[in-house]
Parts: sequence; C-alpha cells; structure tokens
Amino acid sequence: MSKNDIIPYREDLKAKARELRKNSTLSEILLWQVIKERKLLNYQFHRQVPLLDFIVDFYCHELKLAVEIDGDSHNYSYDYDTLRQAELEKYGIRFLRFDDLEVKKDMPNVLRTLQAFILNLKTIVTADQQ
Repeated sequence: MSKNDIIPYREDLKAKARELRKNSTLSEILLWQVIKERKLLNYQFHRQVPLLDFIVDFYCHELKLAVEIDGDSHNYSYDYDTLRQAELEKYGIRFLRFDDLEVKKDMPNVLRTLQAFILNLKTIVTADQQ
C-alpha cells in the first residue's frame, strides 16, 4: 500500500465528520489555524477525516499521519482509542497525540513536536522508498 492510497471508510461517517468540523473544540481550532493550507512544512492536513469505522481529528494523506487531540472526551475511552489506533495502524497510519491543555497552553512546543515527528517520518518514508 503506497502513502497516497485511500483508506476505506464508512460512507455514513461523512455527515458525522462534517458535524464535528462545524463543532470543533477550541484546541482543534487553534491547531487547525497553524497547520491548514500547507502552513506546516508544506504538508496538507484535513480535519475530521473518516478512516475505516472511525474519524480522526487531523490527517495528512501524504504522510499517512493522524494527529489526535485528547481532551475530556478521551478520559473514559482509552480502550476504544487504543483499539481504533491499532486498527488504523494496520493500514500504515502513524499517530501523534497531544493533550487538549497542551495545545491550548503550549502551542510552540506542540508545533516543535509535530515538526520533529514529520521530519523524522519523512526520513523513514524516504528510506523505505529506496
């Protein structure tokens, strides 16, 4: 499976993803402002993307990278989050998770972490292609 392959998803999740985009959390809005329109290392991210039976907060198709912001809603869903991440990782998707408060209070560190992760990932992807 190449990095630009489309991951299958349930068609009914498109409406739910649209609803989630309209009702984004503050931390999702803050992160979106700094990664949209290829602002982060010229990679395109999308918000609330259906993949398989799930919806991820942000996704870069080119890197097969899902970025999740874990807020209060994730406090009681550890098992579900672990299952969904494992299912998506079977398709080669990599995950990077940030805490809701971290995004709100320390965006510079979030961006440094995200940039470092992407640069490291880019090195791995380039090596895999050779």
